[in-house]
This record gives sequence, structure tokens and C-alpha cells, in this order.
Amino acid sequence: MKKLFFIFLFVCNICISQSNVQVLNLSKAALELTNQKVIYDPSYFSIDYPNGDVPRDKGVCTDVVIRAYRKLGIDLQKEVHEDMRANFNIYPKIWGLKTTDKNIDHRRVPNLMTYFKRQGAEKPITQNANDYFPGDVVCWNLRGAITHIGIVVNKKSKDGKRNLIVHNIGAGQVLEDCLFDFKIIGHYRFID
Repeated sequence: MKKLFFIFLFVCNICISQSNVQVLNLSKAALELTNQKVIYDPSYFSIDYPNGDVPRDKGVCTDVVIRAYRKLGIDLQKEVHEDMRANFNIYPKIWGLKTTDKNIDHRRVPNLMTYFKRQGAEKPITQNANDYFPGDVVCWNLRGAITHIGIVVNKKSKDGKRNLIVHNIGAGQVLEDCLFDFKIIGHYRFID
């Protein structure tokens, strides 16, 4: 019995270690994106499917998340589209859609929030910086119905109290100390 217990613990540690590696890889992928010059551009683009992307030098906040996950081999365009197609009634109807649109659905913060929640990735929203780990995805309400999304990374604020965020709020894909600058409305740790 003890032998089985230790084997179980060993296997669990391997799973936890692989999960930690994937989370740190997401942080690394997000940091790499800050080297890519991107102009904030919320235009609608017709893109390939699957693995479609807007032009390399353009994007919004969701494109940071999409591109970082794609570096890990996770295609959020495909994953969100398939989940929305199968569960359209669960996703927000903010834009008056009657059906899915593989060009834009994954590029909308409320849709990513719904997808991550449906995948069991939701974490508590707190005002404690220690609860936000590298590789976590955070969503904010900027004001009114304007939402925003970014990735917590493995770099600390100047005072060492908070992990920094990679996001695109208008100045391209940048690294900033902005975790608590806006009201947090979503916190996720999604590893496929």
C-alpha cells in the first residue's frame, strides 16, 4: 500500500511540475512578444482558420493572449470557435451575433473569459498580489463596457511587490506594472 501511495505522489509531482513549466512557458512567451513591434489596431480582419492571426504588426489586448498561447501550441481561435459553435447560447451576445465568427470571436475579452471559465481555469479575484502567478491571465473592466486582458509574467515591479503584466492597451505589446490599475473582473490559470 505504501508503495502505491509513493507512486501516486511521484506521478502527481510530475503532473504539477509539468503544469508549472507550462505556466512559466506562457510567461516567457508573453515576454517575448514585447520584442515584436505592434500597433494597436482593433480592426476586423478576415484570417485563416485554424491558426489564423491578424497582421503581425497589428493587434489588441486579446492578440497578446492568443499569440502567447499559440507559442505553446494552443490555438485559442480554434478552441474558442469549436466551443462557441457547440455552446453558442452560453457565450455573451454583446455584439448581436446570431452565429459564430471564426475571425473575431476569440479576439473578444468576454468570449475568452467564458471559454477559460468553461475549462475550469477560473481563479479567485483578490487584491493580494501574491495570488497572481506568472502565466495567469487577468481581465479588467476599464470603464463602462470596456474590457481588457493581459498575462502575468515572471518579472517584478520596482518595489518587488507585484508581478508585471504583458498587455496591449494602446501602446503595443508592452510590459507594465498595472495589475491593480483597473477593476479586476477575471483571473484564470489555463493550461491545456
